[in-house]
Amino acid sequence: MKGKRIMSAVLISIMVGLTIYYTFYGSMGYYDPATGRQMLMRTWEHLKLVGIAEFLAISVGISAGLLITRPGLKFLASPVTGIANVGLAIPPLALVAGVSPFFGIGFRPGIIALFIYSLLPVLRNATVGIEDIDQSIIESAKGMGMSRLQIFSKIELPLALPVIVSGIRYSTILCVGTATIAALINAGGLGQIIMRGQSVNFVSLMLQGALLTAGLAVTLDWLLSEVEEKLTPEGLKLGKETE
Repeated sequence: MKGKRIMSAVLISIMVGLTIYYTFYGSMGYYDPATGRQMLMRTWEHLKLVGIAEFLAISVGISAGLLITRPGLKFLASPVTGIANVGLAIPPLALVAGVSPFFGIGFRPGIIALFIYSLLPVLRNATVGIEDIDQSIIESAKGMGMSRLQIFSKIELPLALPVIVSGIRYSTILCVGTATIAALINAGGLGQIIMRGQSVNFVSLMLQGALLTAGLAVTLDWLLSEVEEKLTPEGLKLGKETE
């Protein structure tokens, strides 16, 4: 874990350092790089896109994923997962372009596209986290007289939480990268800088957006991996170490 922290810190430092370099020293020919103010504005837009889309994906994905693990609702598991799977199966470019005829262009359609694309990992991990719990633990809890609600809140949810956070982590990284494509429908974000650099064939401008996007993805992956580590029960950590 310490090695991963060091590697993440090094990668983030390199990406942010190069972004600062291209912002202040990357002027070439007729074109100038995006200013620091523009970079901050686009970064904030990018974070808003990812934050809102992920909030919706987490809210819907975890709720639906946990519900379809309940004994009376397990028959819904296949259709619900299948519907969510369609969103991830569609190529990001096609998905972003596909929402525009129905919702127009701009920030809100971008959020809708990112929500659809980010939903499956959260939903799937919420379901898997519950279903992978050793049934002997559940039977022991029943034998102790615990109610279904107690079993869910005190046993199932704490044991499933690391797996759920892992799904959120994967979903967030996907969302950060896909949000750059949302610039095609004028949703804002760092993709606007990348697209502008591509339109004038200016490498420094493209690198400004691309490097900072990668830096955001690595940073969020690092932070969420720390959360996952904190939420993993000590018994499960010991089990992983002895495998």
